[in-house]
Amino acid sequence: MTAFILVAGAHTGGWVWRQVAAGLRDSGARAYEVTLTGMDGGGAGAAVPGVDLETHIEELVRLIDRVEGQDVVLVGHCYGIHPVRGAADRRPGRISRIVNVDVGIPEDGDPAVKLLPARTDRERVLSLAQENSAGTLPAPAVEEWQRWGSVAGVPGEVLARLTEQAVPQPLPTLTQPLRLSGAVAELPTTGVLCTANGSSIAVVETMVGLGDPAFRALADPGVAFLELDTGHWPMLSAPRELVDVLLRAVAGKGHRVAAVRERPTHLRPFLMDVKERPRERTGRVDLHLPDADGPRPAVVFVHGGPVPAGARPTPRDWPTFVGYGQYVANLGAVGVTVDHRLHELTAYGRAADDIAEAIELVRADPRVDGERVALWFVSAGGLLAADWLAAPPSWLRCVAASYPILAPLPGWGLADSRFRPAAAVRGAGRLPIVLTRVGLERPEIAVTVEEFVSAAADCGAALEVIDVPLGHHGFETTDPTDASRDAVRRAMRSVLGHLGAGTD
Repeated sequence: MTAFILVAGAHTGGWVWRQVAAGLRDSGARAYEVTLTGMDGGGAGAAVPGVDLETHIEELVRLIDRVEGQDVVLVGHCYGIHPVRGAADRRPGRISRIVNVDVGIPEDGDPAVKLLPARTDRERVLSLAQENSAGTLPAPAVEEWQRWGSVAGVPGEVLARLTEQAVPQPLPTLTQPLRLSGAVAELPTTGVLCTANGSSIAVVETMVGLGDPAFRALADPGVAFLELDTGHWPMLSAPRELVDVLLRAVAGKGHRVAAVRERPTHLRPFLMDVKERPRERTGRVDLHLPDADGPRPAVVFVHGGPVPAGARPTPRDWPTFVGYGQYVANLGAVGVTVDHRLHELTAYGRAADDIAEAIELVRADPRVDGERVALWFVSAGGLLAADWLAAPPSWLRCVAASYPILAPLPGWGLADSRFRPAAAVRGAGRLPIVLTRVGLERPEIAVTVEEFVSAAADCGAALEVIDVPLGHHGFETTDPTDASRDAVRRAMRSVLGHLGAGTD
C-alpha cells in the first residue's frame, strides 16, 4: 500500500492537505499530513528555539522510519521540498518517489530563501535573519500570498482561512543550506507544474533546450512532469485534481523531457535567407552594418529569457537575432543585438541597465544616427519595454515587440515591479508600437498581450498589430511558412518606415 507523506510550504501545516489526504485515503492509500515543528501556531508569533531546516529534516526521517512498508511517496510543496529532499537523501531505500508540487529541485547547498520569487522578499528574509538569526518571518496578509505564487482558483473564503491559520516561519528554516549526499538524485521524481503560476512542460523543455548544465537533470529518465491548470496552491484550489495527479505520478505516468540530441528549436535556421553583412562586436553589443555612407538609423533587438549564464551559444549568436540583425543591415539600417544579463527572473533591473548602456554605446557610434533608433523586444524581453514606453526619449522613433510577455507572469515575483508594459503604455503618447502576435501562443502569455492591447486602445496609443494566426512562440525558427515570412517583412517595413530608413 502506498503511503503519501504530504509536506506543506512556508507558514502552513498539514491542515492545507486535508482534502487531498482524504481523497488519497478514499483511493486506498495511506496519507500523512505533516505539520512541522514550529508551524502549528503554538508559538503565537514567537520563534520556537532551535528550529531550523535540520529540525524539519530529522522530523521527516523519524516519520519515514515509523511508516510500515517500502512504498513511501514524499510530496513537497514550496518550502516543503527542502525537508523532503533532505529526508529522502538519508532514507533513499525507503522512498519510492518524490513529488515536487509547483516547486523546483533544490540542490546541495541551496537555502530555501532561494525559492522566493521576488528579490525584495529574499532581501527582507536575509535582513531579518541578520537582525535576529533565530527570529521569524511574519505570516502574509491576505493580499500578500500572491508574492509566493498565484492564488488562481483559491476561493475567497479559503484564502481568508489560509491567512487566518498561517503562522510565522522560523527564519533558520529558510536560511540554512540544504545538505545532500547525492543519494536523493537517484530517486524517481515527478514535478507537478501549475500552469496558472507560469510553469508548464513547454517552459521546462525550453530550459533544457538552452543547453545549460544546470538544467540537465530535468531531462533525466527518472524525472517526469504532470500539469495542473491552476495556481500555486492546488491542494486548496483543485484538491480532487491534485489527488488524481498524485496517483498518476505513483503509477509512473507523466511527460519525460528528452535530452537535447538534435538541434533545439531556438538554434534552427532563421526563416529567411539574408545576405551576409559585416558584424562588429564590442563587449556585449554586436553591430550588423549596412553598405551605406553616413550615419544610419538603428534597430536594437532585445532578447528574452531568463537565459542561464552558462548557455552557449549566447542569444546574439542565435539564428533569430543574427537573422534580424542582418536583415536590418541589408535594408540599409544598423542592426544591433545585445547579450544582456537576464540570467534569472530577479535580474530584470540588471538587464535593463545593460540595455540602456548598449543603447548609449550605439547612439555614440559615428555610423549611427543617434536621433533615429527603434527598440525591438522579443519574448520575455518584452517586460524591458516598460521604461521606454513610460517615458519615451525623443530619439526613440518606434518600439516593436514579437510574441512578447507584456506583464509579469504569476510566480515571477515581479508584481510590484516597474516592468509592466501593460501599465507603462499609458505614457507612450503617439510613439509608434508594432506588435507581432502569434495565434498559438501559450495561454498565460496571451493574456498579457491582450491586456496590453486593451490598455493601448484605452489610452489611444499608436499600436499596430501584425498577426501570425498559425505561429508559435519563436515562430522565426519553428514556423518557416510564407505567412511567417510575410509577418516579419511587414513588421520590418513598418519599423524602418518609422525610422525614415530608405527615404532620405
